[in-house]
Amino acid sequence: QVSELVQFLLVKDQKKIPIKRADMLKNVIREYRNAYAEIVRRADRILQEVFGLQLVEIDTKRHIYILINNLPHAEGQHLCRGKEKEVMGLLLVILSFIFMKGNSVKDSEFSPKPPSLYPHFSFSLTPHFPGALWEFLHLLRVYPGKQHSVFGDVRKLVTEEFVRQKYLETTPIPLTDPPEFKFQWGPRAEKETSKKDVL
Repeated sequence: QVSELVQFLLVKDQKKIPIKRADMLKNVIREYRNAYAEIVRRADRILQEVFGLQLVEIDTKRHIYILINNLPHAEGQHLCRGKEKEVMGLLLVILSFIFMKGNSVKDSEFSPKPPSLYPHFSFSLTPHFPGALWEFLHLLRVYPGKQHSVFGDVRKLVTEEFVRQKYLETTPIPLTDPPEFKFQWGPRAEKETSKKDVL
């Protein structure tokens, strides 16, 4: 069961999908539920000794885990390649922006488009996405409403993928119309990197 769990965890980590205890029990451990703690402990030891990864619980109420890299690396250097490296570069830029804005960046989900200089013509080169983060990315020529050659759908990458992978968290701001929310570092970002690394 231990080697099967190690494989399961490595596969899940390929897509940076947080791992639920319920999934480990259902898909791997099954009838060995009573030995759950021992199986996980042994799998964690193998992950550390063989792969340099550590199984970390990021949500103690819902029992959600991630794998983080335990290998020492040079400052600012991360183990990734190709497109993944570029995506992680964008993520680090976003994390540093959030950090420099006081650990939280407010954004609106929807807002009216800015007034047009030519009211008879309704055209826009890029869709309007309000908020500090989108304005910042716009300055970097990364537009949330347009398909990017490397990042694809940037809005989906930031608001869905990075959030699902627990690099970012979005928290709704109550009583706002249109709805507003704030971006903050997620638990994976807190565990895998430091404020010093992103600067």
